[in-house]
Amino acid sequence: MNQSVSKPVIAFLGIGLMGKPMASRLLQAGYAVTAWNRTRSKADELAPLGAGVAEQVADAVAAADIVITMLEAGPIVAQVIAAALPGLKRGALVIDMSSTRQSEAQEVHAKLAAQGVRFIDAPVSGGVVGAEAGSLAIMAGGSAQDFADAEAVLTVMGRPTLVGPAGCGQIAKLCNQLIVGGTLNIVAEALLLAQAGGADPTAVRAAIRGGFAESRILEVHGQRMLDRNFMPGGQVKSQFKDLENVLIAANNAGLRLPVTELVTENYHQVLQDAPQADQSAVLLALEAGNPGLRLGQQADQLPG
Repeated sequence: MNQSVSKPVIAFLGIGLMGKPMASRLLQAGYAVTAWNRTRSKADELAPLGAGVAEQVADAVAAADIVITMLEAGPIVAQVIAAALPGLKRGALVIDMSSTRQSEAQEVHAKLAAQGVRFIDAPVSGGVVGAEAGSLAIMAGGSAQDFADAEAVLTVMGRPTLVGPAGCGQIAKLCNQLIVGGTLNIVAEALLLAQAGGADPTAVRAAIRGGFAESRILEVHGQRMLDRNFMPGGQVKSQFKDLENVLIAANNAGLRLPVTELVTENYHQVLQDAPQADQSAVLLALEAGNPGLRLGQQADQLPG
């Protein structure tokens, strides 16, 4: 592999649905990457692209200038960082791209700072499609200098923006998820209203596109709802977790978000039966509350 000497060595921890395409892009861009995953076989899938694979977290990070984590939730991030800590070099930069609570990000930041390790929280939006295309929206919280050191690496995976100090990346992600979750519910309501009122929902969606109602949600997830294709991109369980964290952050800030409360409850209903379904499956909660109404005639496509 031809690698520029100026490129930092990277450890990538968490080779899942999002982590695999993100790490793959770094490898394709010529970075030296060591991969680690709790289930090693997932990390092994990157070996043909040139990745090193480590059995232990501390071994994965030992030579790394930059450590990227892409994990399921805050408590798991804390566990993995604790396991990595003995192997981290002083001055290394940890970039957590998982979606966690602001308080969790701040706790990791403090723990690493005490050991001379730098930290950025940089959650993402754009799903698997964005990860594969390198077009993720990346919301970074950290110092200006640390962001400058990370920017070239982050740009391989998407469009990074520094939004404030450590922990603020998570607030920006929650703002994103609030808008996404709420808009998904509104699109579902609009399409079901079109059908209930006797209009062709496919034609209604086409008619309103290009006006003020146009959005990426209407484009992508509106079509998913019409097709009843709920195979996972972003998952119901992830959206529900994010919306719970929105409400926690709002409570901590002294805010009440009544629309988000309703949206969160809709995701909670779907969570019982289809936790791994795409987030557009919130349509199912709306249909459950309107017995006899169903969008379209196609069979549901749901993960097993």
